[in-house]
Amino acid sequence: MKKKMALCTPISEELLAPIREKCEIVECGELRHGKGNVTEEMTREECMGSELVVLGDEYAGADTIKAWADAGMKFIGVAKGTPATVDFDAITAAGLSLSYTPGRNRVAVAEYTIGLMIAMARKITIAAAGLRKGEHTAPASDIYDVPDVKNVTFGPLDENHPFIHYGIGFELYGKTLGIAGYGAIGREVAVRAKAFGMNVIAYDPYLNEALAAADGVKGVDLDTMLAESDIVSVHLPTIPSCKAIVNKEWFGKMKKTAYLVNTARAYVIDQKDFVEALENGDIAGAAVDVYWKEPVPENHPLLRMDNVVCTPHMAGLTTDVDGWSGRMMAEEITAYLEEKPGKYLWKVRK
Repeated sequence: MKKKMALCTPISEELLAPIREKCEIVECGELRHGKGNVTEEMTREECMGSELVVLGDEYAGADTIKAWADAGMKFIGVAKGTPATVDFDAITAAGLSLSYTPGRNRVAVAEYTIGLMIAMARKITIAAAGLRKGEHTAPASDIYDVPDVKNVTFGPLDENHPFIHYGIGFELYGKTLGIAGYGAIGREVAVRAKAFGMNVIAYDPYLNEALAAADGVKGVDLDTMLAESDIVSVHLPTIPSCKAIVNKEWFGKMKKTAYLVNTARAYVIDQKDFVEALENGDIAGAAVDVYWKEPVPENHPLLRMDNVVCTPHMAGLTTDVDGWSGRMMAEEITAYLEEKPGKYLWKVRK
């Protein structure tokens, strides 16, 4: 008799085919209804009675976990890098382990982080937006009536020149990048930054020194990383000990010419301290993809700052991420069906 599996996250048919031989798969949650269209109550009802429950972004609190366990759930997976959407204590109380997909979007986030660093360093986003708004453009004319001039430049170099308005950026080459949190994503960022000719240092209380050294990265203490970095890239986990850890003490130890990039979660940054550090010139600027409320409120001061690059939580989203997470979760499901231990099991961190 086939086992019942509730599937809420994409897994390719190629990977599902051998699983279907042992499971009756029912599509539930966002896989069935679409992103953002699912409540916890809907997920609870649709997955009820399944031996295997595989979630994506769906929420499952203590009551939901207990109800599923009482109804026969023996495997639960969450296709996320940090399974903060489920109650891990309730899963543990039910005598179960939690499979997840660590590093599923590590390449996506790392590439995006490098993109934010370049955009921030070279004033790309503010200049592009300004040009579209008509800043530093000439009056309308026949665009095909082109003067015979080889060295075409924006000019003259006066107070209205874009270089004066936006400022002149800097190169990443030769600069020091400090990585706060040397996990899967932090490591991917480091490798790419090294390719740009950056000097990379890392702070992580659990740093694998040998692994960092193999990447050409030097492990340092927190004060050293903050004092020496031209850019600090934040890759800290959303665990209680990291809540608002990036605060005025951090900013006070950074160079006034330094920049901060955050593609992790806003949870790890003290919002008030961050805004004040940018307003007061304690740090030179920032690039952020995550906020304390999302969508970000239209009156948030970060959106008005010329020294801050803001994007709407896109770092971890690519057309490839579902493929990575689906493959990892398929491995976990297969291990369970073959009565083998899972490879990607969540361990709570304080």
